[in-house]
Amino acid sequence: MSCAAPQELLTGSFAENMFHLVRNAMKENFVHRRGVRARPLPVTHRPAPPEPGALAAKVRTLAPSMTRSMQRVAETVAADPAGCAALTVTGLAERTGTSEATVVRTARLLGYPGYRDLRLALAGLAAQQASGAAPAVTADITVDDPMSDVVAKLAQDERQTLADTAAALDISQLEAAVGALATARRVDVYGVGASSLVAQDLAQKLLRIGLVAHAHADPHLAVTNAVQLRTGDVAVAITHSGRTVDVIEPLQAAFDHGATTIAVTGRPDGEITQYADHVLTTSTARESELRPAAMSSRTSQLLVVDCLFIGVAQRTYDSAAPALHASYEALAHRHSPRER
Repeated sequence: MSCAAPQELLTGSFAENMFHLVRNAMKENFVHRRGVRARPLPVTHRPAPPEPGALAAKVRTLAPSMTRSMQRVAETVAADPAGCAALTVTGLAERTGTSEATVVRTARLLGYPGYRDLRLALAGLAAQQASGAAPAVTADITVDDPMSDVVAKLAQDERQTLADTAAALDISQLEAAVGALATARRVDVYGVGASSLVAQDLAQKLLRIGLVAHAHADPHLAVTNAVQLRTGDVAVAITHSGRTVDVIEPLQAAFDHGATTIAVTGRPDGEITQYADHVLTTSTARESELRPAAMSSRTSQLLVVDCLFIGVAQRTYDSAAPALHASYEALAHRHSPRER
């Protein structure tokens, strides 16, 4: 009987999988020994590939964090889905000046199990574009644009950003986040800069339906509050870049102390996700000199906040409806002229 290992055991794929399994097991054991909560290992369930219409949104969201070669592949398939759908993996690699491995890695990063699935999505997207269903991305705003063009371009960019965010949002992650918030003893929300406005909006919405929620823009207060959180509490971090230290630190503290953690970010591979139980990905319009990322990211973040709020209100309707009515009644006299 031969002692040679079966051929499939010699593949790079198997070796890579074994490496990750051993590394995760060692990490879990090390963290357990230190008494620090370990980040949950990825589940074996693979989410369904994005719909064809979500492909362009995924490219716009993930391209900034890709390598240059992967960016070429992603931007090429988004720009010419019909032409790329007809190419083999070798053909696309030659067209983009990359390798077959890069093409496959790009397909997987975009959410498709393999290149075959990406080709099917490209064919579907091409069909949508041929029927006029896919909107065109508008040009950047320039310093010489008349105000009418500024309004039209901003409106189109806002619509595109909202559509991209809705298409790319992981509904299972959203539902899990809603479930955690609906039963939370206390909710802390962290955000700085433009994201602090979104954090305040979420906290105020949750307060109006009876939840104990606070937004922290001061990084010192955020951390000192985060270390008080425990199991049953929820911490939400809002950061477009996914690498804002003043937001990462309190979320990590909350994570280490047992709170359920949620990250709302435009970078699903950002550092913030290391300490998030649930990741909600936002999209942004193209950044330009007159339209920084903070502007378009706020639009998509507010959509996610509204989804969280409505979801929580649905699940806690019996208590949320009276609380919302009471807050409305308490403020009603401030929105109408006083009687003299």
